[in-house]
Amino acid sequence: MRTYSNQRNPILPVDVHIPDSEGHVMSDGRLYVYGSFDDREDVYCSEQYRVVSTGDMKEWTIHEISLEGKQIPWFNNPDAPKYPGIDWSHPTPFIQRMIQRDIENGVDMKAKFEEEAKKEKPPLLFAPDCIEKDGTYYLYFCMSDDSEGVAVSDRPEGPFSDPVQLPCGGIDPAIFQDDDGQVYYYWGQLFSHGVKLHSDMVSFDREEIIDDLVTEENHYFHEGSSMRKIGDTYYYVYADMERGKPTSLGYSTGKSPLGPFTYRGIIIDNDGCDPASWNNHGSIECVDGQWYVFYHRCSRGMQQHRRLCIEKIEIAPDGTIPEVKMTSQGIGEPFAPGEEIFGYQACGLTGSVYIDVNPGEHAEKYPEILTHISSGDTITFRYIRSGEEWTKAEICCKGSGRIRIMLNDVCAGEIVVNGETDHWQTVCGSVQAEAGTCELVLEIVEASELEIAAVTMA
Repeated sequence: MRTYSNQRNPILPVDVHIPDSEGHVMSDGRLYVYGSFDDREDVYCSEQYRVVSTGDMKEWTIHEISLEGKQIPWFNNPDAPKYPGIDWSHPTPFIQRMIQRDIENGVDMKAKFEEEAKKEKPPLLFAPDCIEKDGTYYLYFCMSDDSEGVAVSDRPEGPFSDPVQLPCGGIDPAIFQDDDGQVYYYWGQLFSHGVKLHSDMVSFDREEIIDDLVTEENHYFHEGSSMRKIGDTYYYVYADMERGKPTSLGYSTGKSPLGPFTYRGIIIDNDGCDPASWNNHGSIECVDGQWYVFYHRCSRGMQQHRRLCIEKIEIAPDGTIPEVKMTSQGIGEPFAPGEEIFGYQACGLTGSVYIDVNPGEHAEKYPEILTHISSGDTITFRYIRSGEEWTKAEICCKGSGRIRIMLNDVCAGEIVVNGETDHWQTVCGSVQAEAGTCELVLEIVEASELEIAAVTMA
C-alpha cells in the first residue's frame, strides 16, 4: 500500500497507471476509484487490479492488488461457456471504415480478429466496476477473451475472490443500483447492452437483455459504459466517437435506466494529451456536493501508460454538463507564482513532443520529462494565477532552443536556451503580462535536443 498527496493532474505517482476510472463514494464516506492497471507496452491493461481511495480528494491510498487474472478459473478453459463480443455481422460505421482501410492495405480485419481470438492469451483484466449491496462489495470485470465475471469482498478495496462467470461476452462492465434497489448491468464495445440483475448480483436472464441502448450512429457510442442518476434523470456516460476517435467522454440521458436515451454532448476530450492519444474511459461522481469527471490520459508516445486525471464539472440547471478542458491544476487551485510546474503535468501537446521517463540525472525529482521536442511544437499548462503582474519565467531544461512564452494567447516573452544535452540547467527570462488566471503555452520556435523538466512563472 502506498500513500500520495496531490490534487494536480495526473493524480497518482507517474509510475502508477490506472485508466478506465469508475469513481464511487462508498458507505464509509471515502471515494474509491476502480480501473484497469497499465503495466505493459504491447497491450492495454495487465493481469491485476489495484483500487485507489481518498477521504478528502487530496490524500490518496493506492491499495494492494485487489484481483489477479490467474484467479479466474474459466480463463483459457476450453470447457467454459463462450459468449460473443463484437457482432461482426452488423459492423458500425467506424468498423466499416476500418475494414475498408484494411482492405485497401490487403488486410482482412475480421479474419485477423477471429485468428487472434483462437490464440492463447495472458489473463488480462480490462476495465472493471464495483458496487456495494448489503455489506458485500461486488467487483464486475472483463478479460481479454471477452468473458465477464464478478468477484466479491467484504471491503471496498478488496481483495476480491470467488469469481463467477456472467452469461455474456464483451468488455467494459458497468453496474448501477436504482433508488428502488433494482440493480442493472451494462457492457459492450461498439454495441451497448443492458439488463436487470437478479437479487443474487451474479445472474440475469439472457432473454431480458436490451441491445443498442446507445449506438454509434445516434449517440456516438464506442465503449466504456457508466451509469449515474441525477434527480429523476439517468446519465449514460461512455467513450464518444463524435470527433472521429474515442478520445471523448460523452453522455446521453433518459428517464429509465434502460432507455430510451437522447444524446447530450461531450464532457471532456483527451485528444492532444499525447501524439498517440486514442481512447478515453471514465465516469462522473458527486463528492461532498461537487461533481467530478474521472478520465485518463496516455503518455510516453503510445496508447498505453494511461494515468488517472480528474476535473471539476457542473450540472447545469437544465441538466446538461458543460464540456470542460483538460487541466494541469486538476482539482486543486491554479499554480501560484513561484510554484514549480512539472513537465509531466502538461495537459496539451502538439507536434512531436511527449511525456516520457527521465533516464538521466535528477530522476527522483523529475521522474518524467517533456522530450522529442521539435520546432513548431506547443506545450500547454492550465492554469496559473497571480494577483500581480507576471514578470519572470524559469525553465529547467537540457539542450538548446528558443521558447516563446504565451499567456492567454498573448506573447509575454521569449527564453533562449544554449545548454548541454547531458545536464539540467535552469534558464530565466523576463516576461510581461497582466495579473490574473492564465493558460500557459510554451511555443517551441527552435529546438536542438531540447528537453524540459519543469517551468516556473512569477
